[in-house]
Amino acid sequence: MRSGGEVLRAASEPVELVREGRWLITRFACRQQVLSWAIVGGGRRTAQAVAWYWVRENELRPPVDARALLHRRLAEAAIPDAVGLLTSRDLDTHVVVERRRDPFGVRCIATVGLGNALRAGDPPGPAARIGTINLLCCCSHPLAEEALVEALALAAEARTAAVLEAAVPSRMTGRPATGTGTDCIVVAAPVASAPARYVGKHTVFGSLIGAAVMEATSRGVEQWREASVS
Repeated sequence: MRSGGEVLRAASEPVELVREGRWLITRFACRQQVLSWAIVGGGRRTAQAVAWYWVRENELRPPVDARALLHRRLAEAAIPDAVGLLTSRDLDTHVVVERRRDPFGVRCIATVGLGNALRAGDPPGPAARIGTINLLCCCSHPLAEEALVEALALAAEARTAAVLEAAVPSRMTGRPATGTGTDCIVVAAPVASAPARYVGKHTVFGSLIGAAVMEATSRGVEQWREASVS
């Protein structure tokens, strides 16, 4: 699984990013505090890897249990403890954006598909097409629990701002979308003492999180649009 690996060093700890077969895997040099609503490994936990698995649309047709499917694939790939994400987006289109202002660094890794674009508050219903935004926001310094929650909220806000700026329409109502119906955001920070307690917009750390996530999402939206018209 390690062929094609790239070591990214913008943050305080190196991160290995591996793209192979149906996988895009981020491996951390040390265990991380992770907060997400990922389909596998969601909630607050510690982890040393986050993995995207590429699926074809027909693989998720009912009665397939998407969570059970991903659990099996992670076990087969020998990464059963990874936080797992599902996407139908070509993983070769992944975007990496890094922002640093010493001593802080933030890296956002994103895959962006908009086939399932929706606006918050749209009526509920099944997705007409598969397409999602999956983001991993890697922070260079430890975050307290309240800061992890704030970082997740800020990343979601930055994702939404990028989608709104791109004027992507909701597939259901045609109004400006704020994301997709199946987006997922993961925030990861090292397990260590003296964590930061605040990462809001008035902080350097919060500014870096917002800037990295917004640019990664914007670049992913542009790639998706180019692919859609080609």
